[in-house]
Amino acid sequence: MTALRNVGSEPHSEKRDFLVLLLGCVGVVYGDIGTSPLYAFREALRPFSADGVHHNEVIGLISLMVWTLTIIVTFKYVLFLLRADNDGEGGTLSLLALLMKKTGSFMPVLFFAGLIGAALFIGDAMITPALSVMSALEGMKLVTPAFSGYVLPLSAAIMVALFAVQSKGTQAVAKFFGPITVVWFLAMAWGGLIHIGDDWTILEALNPINALWFITHAGWAGLIVLGAVFLTVTGAEALYADLGHFGRKPISTAWFSLVFPALALNYLGQGALVLSHPEAMANPFFLLYPDWALLPMVILATMATIIASQAVITGAFSLARQAVHLGFLPRLLIKFTSETNTGQIYVPAVNVMLFVGVIVLIFSFGDSESLATAYGISVTGAMVVTTVMAFQFLRSVWGYSTLVAGMLLLPLLVIESVFLVANLLKIHDGGWVPVALALAIMLIMWTWTRGSRMLREKTARHDIPLETFIRSIEKSTHAPQTVRGTAIFLTSVGDKTPAVLLHNIKHNHVLHEHNVILTVRTSEHPYVAQEDRVTLTKLSDRFARLELCFGFMDEPNVSKALSLCKKAGFKFEIMQTSFYLGRRTLISDPNSGLPRWQDHLYIALAGLGIDPSSYFKLPANRVVEIGEQVTI
Repeated sequence: MTALRNVGSEPHSEKRDFLVLLLGCVGVVYGDIGTSPLYAFREALRPFSADGVHHNEVIGLISLMVWTLTIIVTFKYVLFLLRADNDGEGGTLSLLALLMKKTGSFMPVLFFAGLIGAALFIGDAMITPALSVMSALEGMKLVTPAFSGYVLPLSAAIMVALFAVQSKGTQAVAKFFGPITVVWFLAMAWGGLIHIGDDWTILEALNPINALWFITHAGWAGLIVLGAVFLTVTGAEALYADLGHFGRKPISTAWFSLVFPALALNYLGQGALVLSHPEAMANPFFLLYPDWALLPMVILATMATIIASQAVITGAFSLARQAVHLGFLPRLLIKFTSETNTGQIYVPAVNVMLFVGVIVLIFSFGDSESLATAYGISVTGAMVVTTVMAFQFLRSVWGYSTLVAGMLLLPLLVIESVFLVANLLKIHDGGWVPVALALAIMLIMWTWTRGSRMLREKTARHDIPLETFIRSIEKSTHAPQTVRGTAIFLTSVGDKTPAVLLHNIKHNHVLHEHNVILTVRTSEHPYVAQEDRVTLTKLSDRFARLELCFGFMDEPNVSKALSLCKKAGFKFEIMQTSFYLGRRTLISDPNSGLPRWQDHLYIALAGLGIDPSSYFKLPANRVVEIGEQVTI
């Protein structure tokens, strides 16, 4: 009987774990896309508000929204991209790392595509909290018009509180995300269901012919409307970015069982409401609900938008960590807020940047209607980039021919490009904001990547091969004085003599009994198993080369990794070990290859990075730093 109970407990435990992941992904993954009904249909109707909207136009609009969700979210993300993972991790930079791994090098097009996608996502992470929270709070105007003057300050207060708690971690708050968002989706489905009967012809929207009719008959106004229609899929990138946190099965199950049906029902209900009561165009979402439910829905919507904001903020933190480990950003301070979940991180520099951006957007645009015009470009741009990278994925990873890959993705690329062009028409109405944000972030990442490469090339000219140095030391009749203990010299190039080692001999005239040349490498894989972490090579009786490998989602904790060295035959006492680091002072040189403005930008970015001893978690009382000046 005991054996039977133990055997039966495993499936029960797996089922419970799956349900926990399912509930969690509803809150985190779908928090952003779940708030789109607040404003998407309202904004799509706005070009028709002056002359009034006609029956066929409403049917066509709703059909376009439902089939946009079907084609882009269901087919592209849920059924395809969730399978295009990098050892279980998803997202633009994970896909870029995977393609780098397969192609063996940076392909310029893929490299810049990855930077553009990452930059657009961060821009999206600024606009989403501002737009979502203001849209929810503006529902209070329907409860009492006197609330109109409080939307902006209350939106700002919520943002202050939200960004202030980021340093505490989201683990405790995340327990409430799933249940609240489930209630939100059920409430949206209910609101749509009770109004579909207002005009049963709204069900004609399920026929994709009506979506095609709208595109072909709406004319110039239809192209403008397409920009608002695309708001229905805001947050779709989160499905792919959060793949590593929840897995493909919970994300896809949540989409088909709850999220997609609730969204479709709500949009159908909004359409039927407008057909039967055209005056509801002003705010069709909140007017779905009876008067007694209006205040609870505003409160629930505000909670849902805060959750959606948390989702994109967390995504921005994860993207920043990937960018740091892949060498696209300087070594920013990254704090881990959970002892068990490495995905729970806090990046102070990114948090401050997002907070300032969100507050500026709230007060500069003033309301969700104005801000909605700025939205969409970052979303469509990121999706086009992902589709371009997916084309290379089909060819290099899955082995599809160029013709087959093109036939599969070209229709999707055409659809997304049309949406992108439609959103670009809003440049003069505020659409320049996400473009400017993306360009600024892309410029920062490109400058750091380019400057770091040139700095490596410049310092490499003076490098001495490590084996040559060891032979010269062993044969020298004027060898430096030997001191007890172990010295570990950190360097980025393992086969060259570290500059800090040469400076130590030059200035201190000593050499330790045991000397370890340590390099830390970041893998294109998200995580590296402990048995693959350490590679130790003995070079002589006094010298050894040690390589530590971390995945781009791992915490690069050198002190912890060194404890694994005993299994590789490297035994040392930490209190008799010194870590030698070189501290570079960068000086601008207009003749170095970078323009003067980029020199100054690179130096400023270098100042944002934390020192290597903190980044690599070295024991603070065992670190020796030796400085040098380098022109760039």
